Amino acid sequence: MKALITGITGQDGSYLAELLLERGYEVHGLIRRSSTFNTDRIDHIYQDPHVPGIKLHLHYGDLTVSGQMADLIYNIQPDEIYHLGAQSHVRVSFDMPEYTGDVTGLGTVRLLEAIRKTGVKTKFYQASSSEMFGSAPAPQNEQTPFEPRSPYAAAKVYAYWLVKNYREGYNLFASNGILFNHESPRRGETFVTRKITRAATRIKLGLQDKLYLGNLEAKRDWGFAGDFVEAMWLILQQDKPDDYVIATGKNHSVREFTEKVFQKLELDYQEYVAIDQRYFRPTEVDVLLGDSTKAQKELGWKPKVRFDQLIDMMIEADLELANKEKTLLDAGYSVGNRIT
Repeated sequence: MKALITGITGQDGSYLAELLLERGYEVHGLIRRSSTFNTDRIDHIYQDPHVPGIKLHLHYGDLTVSGQMADLIYNIQPDEIYHLGAQSHVRVSFDMPEYTGDVTGLGTVRLLEAIRKTGVKTKFYQASSSEMFGSAPAPQNEQTPFEPRSPYAAAKVYAYWLVKNYREGYNLFASNGILFNHESPRRGETFVTRKITRAATRIKLGLQDKLYLGNLEAKRDWGFAGDFVEAMWLILQQDKPDDYVIATGKNHSVREFTEKVFQKLELDYQEYVAIDQRYFRPTEVDVLLGDSTKAQKELGWKPKVRFDQLIDMMIEADLELANKEKTLLDAGYSVGNRIT
C-alpha cells in the first residue's frame, strides 16, 4: 500500500506517518521547500533516500500549485491520500484570510482535480475541522449545520462541500473527517494548549515570568492527536466513503486547562497569567463539543487518552525541553527570545 500525506511535517502528519509505516505502508510526504529544515517532527522516522528499499519518501511541493499536485499523484499512484496540509491557525487566518483561503480551501480543490484528471484510483481523506461548526449549538455531530466564525473555518467548509461534490459528481472515494481539537507534545507552540504547557514549564524553571492568553472561557473538546490519526486511517478502510465526527465527547475551558497545568507544576496560574486583547478573535467560538457516536459505531473507534493523561504527557515533554534550555543558559549559551 502507498499513501501520500500532505502536511506530513505537522503534528498529525508525523503521527499518521508513524502509524502507516508500522502497518507496512510505503509513505510519501509533501513538504514545503524552506531555507531551514522544518522536519523536526519526523526526524526520528526519516530514512536516507540513498538506501534501497526505504519506506518513507519526501517530496517538495506547494498546495498552491495545481500542476505539482497532479504530477505528484500521477507519479506516486497512491492507494490513499491524507490531505492534512493547511494554514491551520485560526487566529492567524484573520490576519491572512486570502492566503488561508488559497491554501486551506483551494488546496483541497487542486488535489481533487488532480485525482479526477489523472484518473488515479485512490481513496482521499480530507482533514475537516470542528471550527466549521462555529456558533452552532453543542453537542455537534454530522447533522449539525455549519456556522463558521473565521476565515479558516470558512475555508474548511468550502473544502468539505467540494469533497462531497466530487464524491457524488465524479464517484471519487473522498471522505471528510471532522476532527475536534487534538493535541500532543508535537503541537505547534503558538496553539493555545502547547503555549500553556510550554510557558508553564519555563516559568517553573525560572525561564519565563508571564503567560499571555486571550479568551479563558472558550470551551473545547480536546483529545490526543495519536488517537485521532487512527480514526483517519479507519475512515479510509471503509467500503464506502462517508463523513465522520471524531471527538472525545467532553470539553473543558481554556481556564480549566491552564489551571490544571499550573497545579500539576505546583504553581498558581493566577500569579502568572495575564490577558492580552491581541489573542482574542474578532468573532469568537464559545463552545465546541463533539458527538462521535457514528464513528464509534461504524469505525469501532474510541479515544484512548484521557484529558488529564494528555496534560501529563505534554507537561513531561515540555519540562524536559525547558530543562535542556536551562542547561544551555547556565552554560552561557543563548536560546533566543520566546513568544509569550
